[in-house]
Amino acid sequence: MGVETATYISQLSATNPLGTDPISEGDNQIRLVKDVLQKQFTTLGAAAVTTTAGELNVLDAVTAGTAAASKAVVLDANAAVDAVKTAALHIGTSGSETAVTATGAELNYNDITTLGTAEASKTVTATAGSVITLTDFVTTRPVIKDYAETVVAGGNTGTAQTLDETNGNVVTFTMTGNCTFTMPSGSGLQPGTSMTLILTQDGTGSRTGAFTSVKWAGGTAPTLTTTATTGVDIITFYTFNGGASPVWYGFVAGADMS
Repeated sequence: MGVETATYISQLSATNPLGTDPISEGDNQIRLVKDVLQKQFTTLGAAAVTTTAGELNVLDAVTAGTAAASKAVVLDANAAVDAVKTAALHIGTSGSETAVTATGAELNYNDITTLGTAEASKTVTATAGSVITLTDFVTTRPVIKDYAETVVAGGNTGTAQTLDETNGNVVTFTMTGNCTFTMPSGSGLQPGTSMTLILTQDGTGSRTGAFTSVKWAGGTAPTLTTTATTGVDIITFYTFNGGASPVWYGFVAGADMS
């Protein structure tokens, strides 16, 4: 018979060459086998293949997209795999795995947009600077230990200051003029917001303070301590309605704290 033709191993005939074929065709058969092997395994290069038959058989997945015991996981045409049909997903070292019981929806709670910014139906995370921004989210029944508030250094008052609780609820000022303080307001001002001002007289002293839209006990606003440099007053404010037209209540927490 003439030398057969083939491109892949499956096309080679196991019965060739025949015993009656001339010896002169033997070299052609050998070249054919070499050619088929090189075309079939085009990327092996110079590296030795050390994988065993058993290891290669791990790749013999039963159905693409369905996990099978002791088989490689092969995605289906939609790049998906159904591992639940055969076994629950486990994570850990062999023999001490922990079953994953979270649903897909529960795992998606971790699909957050920005670290440190709370989102509805998402896991709460902190930034690299350990900051969590809750954006007026409601926290129910917390037990807070070692609590502190941010203290903002407001600097010199001059003659007018508009207070902003979003920078911090405790603010220090040096009184460098007879100052009118405008209390916070706006849609973002939450009911139950408090502010504390720590006011220190400058080297001149005798600086006065006025506060817009504040209700004081007995209807009388406090008089600031006027002693130069050492005159320190602490005043606390609360609003129970917040919003664009808040009612602020003022209290002298400490007068002349020198």
